[in-house]
Amino acid sequence: MNKRIALFAGSFDPYTNGHHDIVRKAAALFDEVVVLIGVNVNKRRAFDAEAMRRAIQQAIDADGLNARSVIHTGLVADYCAAQNIHWYVRGLRNAADYSYEEGNAQVNRLLNPGLETVYLRSDDSALSSSMVRELMAFGKDVSAFVPAPVLQAIKM
Repeated sequence: MNKRIALFAGSFDPYTNGHHDIVRKAAALFDEVVVLIGVNVNKRRAFDAEAMRRAIQQAIDADGLNARSVIHTGLVADYCAAQNIHWYVRGLRNAADYSYEEGNAQVNRLLNPGLETVYLRSDDSALSSSMVRELMAFGKDVSAFVPAPVLQAIKM
């Protein structure tokens, strides 16, 4: 029997408790979840991708989730095709997220007809990586918004 593997991709700059909640939900639905840090070579990251990947894996392992973290610089649709992944998990905070994600889902489906996008509702619509970065820029404590291993990685 083929494993039901899902992909959850993002810049995760940084990975938040909201992201981790989506991974928990996806892990309950699929045999394995691949958490993919998508690196856009044209964008500057606030936090090192490899350090973030390790921190994400530590958070996954601490919760005993059936997931693993990877880094990829190409298209999600291509990664999924190469890895025989048929489900692409996306977290939704609001209607604007849905509109944005639907456009991406249509493009991904054109590139990889076997890829199905699955939407999971976020339980915290205010939480985002950009919010965490902004709070950090003002010296605020972000420990309530990111998993402990991520907090350690972003404080380095």
